[in-house]
Amino acid sequence: MELSTSRLLLREFKEDDWHFTNLYESNEEVMRYQTSQVRTSKESLDYLLHCLEEAKEEPRTLFDLAIVLKTTDMLIGRVGMKVDHDAEEAVLWYILNQTYWNKGYTSEAAAALMRFGFEELHLHRIWADCDPRNIGSYRVMEKLGMRREAHFRENIFIKGSWCDSYIYALLDYEWRNQLEMKK
Repeated sequence: MELSTSRLLLREFKEDDWHFTNLYESNEEVMRYQTSQVRTSKESLDYLLHCLEEAKEEPRTLFDLAIVLKTTDMLIGRVGMKVDHDAEEAVLWYILNQTYWNKGYTSEAAAALMRFGFEELHLHRIWADCDPRNIGSYRVMEKLGMRREAHFRENIFIKGSWCDSYIYALLDYEWRNQLEMKK
């Protein structure tokens, strides 16, 4: 599976991509709001191998794609969705190498995956969550046209403390309305 935008290629991971994923997975600032700890090289490889195996399931429920810059062929992050076919919804996530923050790559990649979710998978709802302290993440969600549905207080225990969560979502008809307004 490949998706393309003006600046990015979203593609399936390859086993040797762990070298690039570990560049951001070993960075404390990048991993600050993630549920997992900073990863070692072996942990990055193990995670990637697990994702590659899960992507083979039928029907496919995991779409975890490498974000690659077209100009340099550099892998700079990942964007993914876990699909619940029965509920016709998916949870969206993204993570990017800190060197490439604030350049619009995350929202560009996430928008392409959301388009795939609504157009190809015929999802009704795509949602995402983040720690309210992660301003960059919820700004991406807002840029994608998602609306905040909830602010859960201390609903998840991460890295030794209780954390809040923002929940953002977009429905299929809201997404289509946004496309119409852009025309």
